[in-house]
Amino acid sequence: MNKCLSILAICCLLWSCGGSDGSPVNQPPSLPNLMNPQNNALCIDNSVAFEWSPVTDPEGDLVKYQLQVATDAAFSQIVQTKDNLSVNSTPVYLDKGVFYYWRVKAFDINGNETAYTAAYQFFTQGDPDINHLPFSPELVSPSLGAIEQNATTTLEWNASDVDGDSLTYDVYVDTVDPPATKVAENQAEKTHTLDLTTTTNYYWRVVVKDGNGGETQGQVWHFVTD
Repeated sequence: MNKCLSILAICCLLWSCGGSDGSPVNQPPSLPNLMNPQNNALCIDNSVAFEWSPVTDPEGDLVKYQLQVATDAAFSQIVQTKDNLSVNSTPVYLDKGVFYYWRVKAFDINGNETAYTAAYQFFTQGDPDINHLPFSPELVSPSLGAIEQNATTTLEWNASDVDGDSLTYDVYVDTVDPPATKVAENQAEKTHTLDLTTTTNYYWRVVVKDGNGGETQGQVWHFVTD
């Protein structure tokens, strides 16, 4: 009897590792790595050569790629989508003097696809002798949607500028979206300590300024308190 039960358990295990007919489940390819342009790059030519690492498929299926280029980190303003790419590079002609974000995903001939890679941001060179805007700030902490359990938290971000200008920051925090209350102005530090109220949704964003009239508004981030 025990021997029969053992055989039955093995058969069930083999069945669970396969498809509905007992065959192995087809797996998606591995996730690409973005190579060019690098994150926070300044592209002096607005004909940009995008490149990412080639990937393989566990079953040896043919792999293709989709490239997306947008003007916002949320990819709600997509300016270019190149689909069914059989190679891991492609040129794209873009406007001058614009911040862009790009990402890639891979898929096989059976429709199994990876998630999108984390996005890289870059800037296309504008006309000579024009001040470039700072890059949009990047979230460090609290993480997006985090639950904070302390009485205070430290907001932290990163930002950079292709001209090497010294940057200052305005910080907005509120319990409504978008946040309208300015809690810090023209500060050089990339952190701000905030007193918290329990069971509250907080929304915050950072405006980056380069001292030459250029400023970039960051996206709205949020967290909650327990």
